[in-house]
Amino acid sequence: MARIAASADVDDRATLGDNVVVWHLAQIREDAVVGAGCTLGRGSYVGPGVQMGANCKLQNYALVYEPAVLEDGVFVGPAAVLTNDLFPRAVNPDGSLKSGEDWECVGVTLREGCSIGARAVCIAPVTVGRWATVAAGSVVNKDVPDFALVAGVPARRLKWVGRAGFPLVDEGEGHWRCPETGETYTEADGVLTLDA
Repeated sequence: MARIAASADVDDRATLGDNVVVWHLAQIREDAVVGAGCTLGRGSYVGPGVQMGANCKLQNYALVYEPAVLEDGVFVGPAAVLTNDLFPRAVNPDGSLKSGEDWECVGVTLREGCSIGARAVCIAPVTVGRWATVAAGSVVNKDVPDFALVAGVPARRLKWVGRAGFPLVDEGEGHWRCPETGETYTEADGVLTLDA
């Protein structure tokens, strides 16, 4: 059963999994799917048809515009934004107000376990890879590889991180180790994979 604050606005056509928590002033639009165990912070927004997996966290005032897809275990920090319009304009060239039929929305995809830092902006249609981390305040305008730590405007890869979020230790010859869990990883051709 979901726990929904009285001031939250959850459309009757949205689907919420078990143990979802929706805090004050959050809004979940029509046809959105919010997986079991998710927490939506104060003032967060989930657009129409957005798909969220299990155990995701949207911090206060995070804005997730349709048609974003968030896989299981995704973290979106305070005031982070997932955009959906490649060429934003309020009006058409003739000055008439744009309507939903006047543009094509594109979504951001956040893969399993990734984290988006506070006030970061992901510009659709980017994909942030599994267990990657986007540093606070970054602007992501190209895809982020699995396990990458990216930062800056525009964001670029600085390090590799493990599933625990800690920067990995270079063991040499393409081998990396997590100082927190001891998990090991292998890098080949700019791609990092968790060892079996």
